[in-house]
Amino acid sequence: MPFEKVQPEKLSTSVVRQIEQLILRGILRPGERLPSERELSDKLGVSRPSLRDAVAELQQRGLLSSRAGSGIFVADVLGSAFSPALIQLFASQDEAVFDYLSFRRDMEGLAAQRAAKFGSDSDLKVIQTILDKMEVAQTKRNPEEEAKLDAQFHSAIIDASHNVVMLHMMRSMFDLLREGVFYNRKIMFKQRTSRAALLDQHRAINDALQARDPDRARTAVEDHLDYVETCLIAQIKADRNETIARQRLRHELGDD
Repeated sequence: MPFEKVQPEKLSTSVVRQIEQLILRGILRPGERLPSERELSDKLGVSRPSLRDAVAELQQRGLLSSRAGSGIFVADVLGSAFSPALIQLFASQDEAVFDYLSFRRDMEGLAAQRAAKFGSDSDLKVIQTILDKMEVAQTKRNPEEEAKLDAQFHSAIIDASHNVVMLHMMRSMFDLLREGVFYNRKIMFKQRTSRAALLDQHRAINDALQARDPDRARTAVEDHLDYVETCLIAQIKADRNETIARQRLRHELGDD
């Protein structure tokens, strides 16, 4: 018979499994600092030697890293799906911007469908809470805060899709966006008309999710990212026109 005696599991193995799951599910994020050894051992109900064994194994696997005098962190490398050379190449090519938007349109549309179907009530409350903050932020006219909340809103939808592969891939993509690799998100919030339209689009996405309407949620996400693409095309043209206009101005002033 294909049975074996059940072996008691070491406490350190249980700790490893729990931390692995927290990283996999995106609850512990790349670069996040773990509690102190004393606090973490108390939270987990294990001895410090057992905790040290678990941390050592996770460090060996590349999931955790230590920083002298600072503590133990979730490895930063887990937050990047791309090499530095490829990131630099992305940043230098307009083509990458629009391929990025096309990828997001497909992936986030699917994520919104899944979130409407599989998201828990708590997932949807998180999305609603972020939208409420976006409503308040718009009255303050702070593009940086609006851009930050925009990223949180989209990340929350990915989280609510409950697909861990999608979660980690899209978080990596959002990190590149936050660093300005593809485009400066704050540009989208500088014009009054764009800001109002963007908030309306996020309301439409949220309404569909709260109604648990998968098709409407996907369509709302796709419409939103189509609008972002249109705005970026207009911004690129405006920037090029401004460059030409400055050349003409310098020529007229005799500065060249």
